[in-house]
Amino acid sequence: SFIFKLWLILCELPKGQYHHAEELEAYLKSVHAAYPSLTHLHSIGRSVEGRNLWVLVLGRFPTHHKIGIPEFKYVANMHGDETVGREILLHLIDFLVTSYGRDPVITRLLNNTRVHIMPTMNPDGFEATKVPDCYYSRGRYNKNGEDLNRNFPDAFESNNASIQPETRAVMNWIKNETFVLSANLHGGALVASYTFDNVTGSSKGYSRSPDDDVFIHLAKTYSFNHASMYKGTGCDNRQTFPEGITNGYSWYQLEGGMQDYNYVWGQCFEITLELSCCKYPPADQLEKFWRDNKVALIEYIKQVHLGVKGQVTDKNGDPIPNAIVEAKGRPHVCPYRTNQLGEYFLLLLPGTYVINVSATVPGFKSLLKTVEIPDTTGNFSALKQDFSFPEVSVRSRAASCPKIPLYQELEWASAAVKPTLHHILVLMTVLLVIFQ
Repeated sequence: SFIFKLWLILCELPKGQYHHAEELEAYLKSVHAAYPSLTHLHSIGRSVEGRNLWVLVLGRFPTHHKIGIPEFKYVANMHGDETVGREILLHLIDFLVTSYGRDPVITRLLNNTRVHIMPTMNPDGFEATKVPDCYYSRGRYNKNGEDLNRNFPDAFESNNASIQPETRAVMNWIKNETFVLSANLHGGALVASYTFDNVTGSSKGYSRSPDDDVFIHLAKTYSFNHASMYKGTGCDNRQTFPEGITNGYSWYQLEGGMQDYNYVWGQCFEITLELSCCKYPPADQLEKFWRDNKVALIEYIKQVHLGVKGQVTDKNGDPIPNAIVEAKGRPHVCPYRTNQLGEYFLLLLPGTYVINVSATVPGFKSLLKTVEIPDTTGNFSALKQDFSFPEVSVRSRAASCPKIPLYQELEWASAAVKPTLHHILVLMTVLLVIFQ
């Protein structure tokens, strides 16, 4: 019964307490046991010391992707000594499973979204942090002494990082799912930070992505639904963040970060959420952190339903994988492509856009469609726009992304300047390299 399930979950989630590896695993397993049709628990890999990297998936179809239902993820505790995100994600899990079927908003959210929650990406670092501390500690790193948020391939320069097991697991996870939106939970500040984190060339203090307007909206969605982040006061008198948001590079330059990797190579919009001035606060403060973030966590998930989605098929209705689908004027160095089911998801703010679909096969013309995108988050479904090529058995080329980062050539995308003829010629050269 519901009462028994609720009792079981609450028994496994002590209030005001940190959950170490065995306790966290036991809690996740108890949730899955109580809600087997709503959840799916799996490990995406292991840490250096062999600890499982657990992910709990929640939704009407938790075990597999369904056409039209976007994939969302929260990842916390990437730095082992930044602990608030780890604990509030356990509270979020508790809230979602106990609200499903009772709260109409949560029920619609989980019926139309597949939500992946990873409470800890760096379990070794967490266990290595023996004494809670508000400031820097050795637990920030994984067992090999590597900073996991400097360990991903970089979009601007070849950082030649030695990819760690935890990083590799997340990269494979991103590759194997059709993630649309994500957030990475950190501590040590109070701000929502968005891509790009790095830059090469003329930046003027701001590293602008092709979807800068969407990222600002995403960051503000979290900030303005948080109890105090929107005030922008920061954690000391020297550091303020207007409206509680910041462009990553404007704050400080970061090479090999996870949010840039998600956006460039994973086709997934990710922001970084700094949730506490104190990295590892006393356990009796955890309840307040959950209350401060509860509404923001839910409202942010809803943003996965922004924009437009659909399928690309051939004349027979068969899906076309690897077709490029992008809004004109928003080029990506790694073009956004359809998955194996021919699906695409583009996060776009309400407005008028021209969607360009290319099968990247010689002799095939692109399909262009002007769409008027409304605000769809309240409907829990992006605007649906399918595309069908008039030919039969169209097979697009396999996805191709440059191994040598090329965003450094797109200076106009990172600086607040209008594109010139030179920039357009550079862009054409970059795209030619990609498609060769």
